[in-house]
Amino acid sequence: MALTSSYETILVLSLSLGEEEIKNVVEKFKKLISDNGTVDSVDEWGKRRLAYEINDETEGYYVLINFSADHDFPAELDRVYKITDGVLRSLIIKK
Repeated sequence: MALTSSYETILVLSLSLGEEEIKNVVEKFKKLISDNGTVDSVDEWGKRRLAYEINDETEGYYVLINFSADHDFPAELDRVYKITDGVLRSLIIKK
């Protein structure tokens, strides 16, 4: 049995994706996390103003996910965040 830890991740998605694609991306990450651990909670904050412009965008769609997983999974999740179109920013922290 592998040791698991609690993590919190927040991601900011580009509004240029459109509502349907944003929903698909959120579902993709929820499935990826649940396949490699357990999703404790998902809190979709929705559209918020960014503190500063990112790629000429002033607003983004915020999603907060709390999960438990093996200690090596967050590195893989971060890699997938970086190669996914529409992810403006992401952060993963260990609780």
